[in-house]
Amino acid sequence: MPAISLNQLLVRIGEGKPVAAVALLGSYAYLRDHSRETLIAAYVPEEMRDWALTRLSAEDADWDAVFERAQTRPMLAPHQLVIVEDAEAWQNMSDEDLKAFAAYLADPAPFTVIVLEANDLDERRKFYKVLAEHALLIELSVGPEEAAKLAAQMAKDLGATVDADAAALLADILDGELARIRVELEKLSLYAAGRTITSADVEALVVSAKKYSVWHLADVLGSGKRAQALEFLDRLLREGEPPPAVVGALAWMYRKLIEASELSPGTPGWQAARALGMRPEQAELALARARKIPREQLLAGLAALAEADNRLKSGTKDERAVMEFLVTRLTAGGSSRAA
Repeated sequence: MPAISLNQLLVRIGEGKPVAAVALLGSYAYLRDHSRETLIAAYVPEEMRDWALTRLSAEDADWDAVFERAQTRPMLAPHQLVIVEDAEAWQNMSDEDLKAFAAYLADPAPFTVIVLEANDLDERRKFYKVLAEHALLIELSVGPEEAAKLAAQMAKDLGATVDADAAALLADILDGELARIRVELEKLSLYAAGRTITSADVEALVVSAKKYSVWHLADVLGSGKRAQALEFLDRLLREGEPPPAVVGALAWMYRKLIEASELSPGTPGWQAARALGMRPEQAELALARARKIPREQLLAGLAALAEADNRLKSGTKDERAVMEFLVTRLTAGGSSRAA
């Protein structure tokens, strides 16, 4: 079966269509927790969760243990959920167990939904192919709109509210990193002190801390001053700024500079502010920087930032080396554009 979204799954549940197994695939911890809690709320009333909700780890429980639980009808509940964490471990199950697993999914217990959680599965393995044939695959990935919606839900969970523009801005500047969005919303909810969180709050508390602290670095990069850029980068890292945050800040600024480069040269600050989603003085700063850096160089820089972001997220052991190589590329002038 093709991968579907969580909302599509909820529609399927609401229509009463049977679901034998669901695989939650992705490394976003918040999104996985949110999806799991959504499924629990859809299938198992709170008062029934002591006997109709089971959580196991595939690292400790084999298929036989899960099969036995799945075939046992829950007391006083129409449905039960059997949640299996760390499902990657089952990629190594024996052919006999895999055959039994596939046989169950082809003819499942009508009162049981098995939920498998995995950061990543190898699509070439037989286990994945069995899931693709019989289970519903939920890809836990988020785009800007989904991240903004989740930001609004996070704020609600914290007892706060955030307007749509502020949620979108927060999701944008933090590159959809849900864990970081949650941390910043905790700060924003205290900062707003009971009122709705606005874009001005995000700019005051988050953008200034995460983005404008490296405006100078972007300016130095654009002028090709490599030694000065490396010195500035070293200071940021020594002050404890995480490399992924620096890359995210630069990527956000490069996107804003590209947007600013598309505006007419005579665009007034207030109009640029509306177009860029920034305060007038910050929009004027973006316009001034955009005029100094060729658009081609900005686009090449954004590609280099995306590559660095992927390397950092892949678990590299030398983040500083990645950052220094990034600075070298961003200050390479014509070489950077050629790359």
